[in-house]
Amino acid sequence: MRYYIADLHFFHRALNDKMDVRGFEDVEEMNEYMISQWNKKVKKRDEVVVLGDFSWGNGRDTAEIIERLNGRIFLIRGNHDRFLDDKDFDSSVFGWVREYAELSDNRRKVVLSHYPIVFYNGQYRRDEQGKPKTFMLHGHIHNTQDRDDLDVFIDFMATRKHVSIGGELENVPCQIINCFCVDSDYEPMTLDEWIELDEKRKRRRRENK
Repeated sequence: MRYYIADLHFFHRALNDKMDVRGFEDVEEMNEYMISQWNKKVKKRDEVVVLGDFSWGNGRDTAEIIERLNGRIFLIRGNHDRFLDDKDFDSSVFGWVREYAELSDNRRKVVLSHYPIVFYNGQYRRDEQGKPKTFMLHGHIHNTQDRDDLDVFIDFMATRKHVSIGGELENVPCQIINCFCVDSDYEPMTLDEWIELDEKRKRRRRENK
C-alpha cells in the first residue's frame, strides 16, 4: 500500500500556537501523536511519500523519528527540510529524496511536488469513463491565505472548457490536492482517500457560496 502526507514539521514548536495552531501542549506531545497516527495506519511493508517539510529538527533528532515510523519513506524535499544538509544525517534512510517526481498509482499518474503546480504534466488525460487519470499532489500550503487563493483558482478552472482530442468541448480537469497533514489528523492516506477528502472540501465550498 502507498500513502501520501505533507508538512508534518516534526519538532516545529511554533506551529502549536502560530499558523496551524495545532494545540498540542508542547512539541514532544505533537511528535508523539503524529508517530502514533502514522503507525496506526502504516504497516512495515507499506510506502509513504512525504511531500516536503518532514522535520524542523536536526539530522540526529530526525533520524530518531524515522527509526520509529513504520514503512519505507520517500521524500519530496520541502523548503524546511534543512536536516538533509546536516552532516550527521544519512539520507539513505529514505527510499529516495527528490525535488519532483511522477509515479504510477493504480493505473493513474501522480505528479508530486512540495509546491502546487497549477498546470501539470498529464492534466488533460482521462480514462474510458471520462475520469481524470492524473493527480497533482502537493504540500507547502497550510490553512493560510495562500490556500484560499488556490481554492479560488481551482474552482475557477472547474468552469473552464477546452476542446478535447475528440473535438468535443469539456471541462478542464484540475486535480490539485493538498495533502496537508492536519486535514487527515496526521494520518498518511492513499490516493483514493485524498481524492475523497478533497471532494468533500469542494462540496463544502460550493454549499457555502
